[in-house]
Amino acid sequence: MKIERDLQSDVVKAIKQLYGADVELGSVQLQRTKKEFEGHFTLVAFPFLKVSRKGPEQTAEEIGAFLKENTLYIEDYNVIKGFLNLSVKSYRWLELLTEIQQEKDNYGLTPAAVDAPLVMVEYSSPNTNKPLHLGHVRNNLLGYALSEVLKANGYKVIKTNLVNDRGIHICKSMLAWKKWGNDETPQSSGKKGDHLIGDYYVLFDKHYKEDLAALQAKGLSKEEAESQSVLMGEAREMLRLWEAGDKDVVGLWKMMNGWVYEGFEETYKNMGVDFDEGEIYYESETYLDGKETVLDGLNRGILFRKDDGSVWADLAGEGLDQKLLLRSDGTSVYMTQDIGTAKARFRKHPDISKMVYVVGNEQNYHFQVLSIVLDKLGFSFGKGLHHFSYGMVELPEGKMKSREGTVVDADDLMAEMINTAKETSRELGKLDGCSEEEADNIARMVGLGALKYFILKVDPKKNMTFDPKESIDFNGNTGPFIQYTHARIKSVLRKAEEAGIAIASILPSDILLSGKEQALVQLLGEFPAIVKQAGVEYNPAAIANYVYDLVKEYNQFYHDFSILKEEDSDIRQFRLVLSATVAKVIKIGMALLGIDVPEKM
Repeated sequence: MKIERDLQSDVVKAIKQLYGADVELGSVQLQRTKKEFEGHFTLVAFPFLKVSRKGPEQTAEEIGAFLKENTLYIEDYNVIKGFLNLSVKSYRWLELLTEIQQEKDNYGLTPAAVDAPLVMVEYSSPNTNKPLHLGHVRNNLLGYALSEVLKANGYKVIKTNLVNDRGIHICKSMLAWKKWGNDETPQSSGKKGDHLIGDYYVLFDKHYKEDLAALQAKGLSKEEAESQSVLMGEAREMLRLWEAGDKDVVGLWKMMNGWVYEGFEETYKNMGVDFDEGEIYYESETYLDGKETVLDGLNRGILFRKDDGSVWADLAGEGLDQKLLLRSDGTSVYMTQDIGTAKARFRKHPDISKMVYVVGNEQNYHFQVLSIVLDKLGFSFGKGLHHFSYGMVELPEGKMKSREGTVVDADDLMAEMINTAKETSRELGKLDGCSEEEADNIARMVGLGALKYFILKVDPKKNMTFDPKESIDFNGNTGPFIQYTHARIKSVLRKAEEAGIAIASILPSDILLSGKEQALVQLLGEFPAIVKQAGVEYNPAAIANYVYDLVKEYNQFYHDFSILKEEDSDIRQFRLVLSATVAKVIKIGMALLGIDVPEKM
């Protein structure tokens, strides 16, 4: 913020005047003063002891006295050991609030320049053998929020998706439907297509386990049973036929995948995430390019073939092991497909400056190897790949397993959150006076806001437990608490309008603000730095927790001070402008997380 920049410059001047030394602006370390001390900014004096040739307390005291005497805006100071706490006069906070107010709805956001770097963010990456589940929810929400945060930092961003639409797991669902489906369709069953196909994936696993148990009962080991399973053998044969272009198998694959895509699209829409047009890639369309690239690397001696015909990369020189790229039967693995997909993306967008993969931390090794292998194969973009690695999400009951049908379905979870939000809001009287349509809209905002905020407030690198009941609480660090505060502020502003009180665009400079009011304006002034921090660190949680801190501070202010009943018209105007600006920053911050905030509640 400008106050901070001005203060840094004035500290540089103070050191020049006091000690005859030139110091870099970057060496002036300012922090927000801790709540237990008096002041707004704290200067760390220790870096200047070499030039002052005095102790930390004396150095801090001399700089503080100089700033108070030689600037108009430093009201007072105090020294705690080597830390100089500086208090800023009210008029500078009033100026800052006016500046923020005038920036309208783009406050804190940096628009992309014509020559801005292009970043491609891949997220979601679903398999077409099952519906999206809770793990996908965290992936999609992180990917979407990261994309919005990068846009807010001035990058051009392409949101992309890689659909895992081929492989043995897809054939398992196809084979189960062919054996036991009786021509069931989404229309005949009344199920979403992705749910229907997921049921057959679970059904395959059920019959496969029965198959293994029967073989093991005959005295075979687990490994022998797995190799002799007729059912698994049929699934492998189906995959071979698919890769060979068998008309019937490919036709079945297209039909069932079509059902799944319709289901995915509905889920994405309900979740409020999207991808740029023409930027959804399919493994079925990129794996052949990957195979050709691997075989080319083999011919050039970059890769090697084992006796069974499989193709590998030797990564011993990089401190890793050997990595399989093509199986002995010639079929490709995920690594091969990712090579082909990366080539396709950089061929389409040669100006990509960074490719970001939003994928769970169980794939850390995979993306480390992908970057190395691409670089070995001669692709300059190999070293520029970035794995946005995030932790797993679980429920209080523990882990989920797709094959056993114990996952938490994303559609069911969202529906449950919306219903719970409606019930809770009604019980607390938040929907009083709302029409049924308004109540439904608010319940949707609150339910999805609770889900999104609870997931996004956690540092992405950490594993987390999602507790639906805790997430929908209207108190504490939750989405509903933030949303309700926004609605409360909007209610105050509507009442002001009804009373004929217009909100001023310029405030008088002689209003004396309380410490709480100054702290709120200072917190508002930190928003652009938080947006920048979230972009640099790839951490949407920084924005989530900033918004919570802002809301918490505002609610304390709201509790302690009158707004509409304040008799001094200038102070009343200031508090209305302050409230409106807090609401604006809440809305901007939550929008970066993909969360809507209600106007009334």
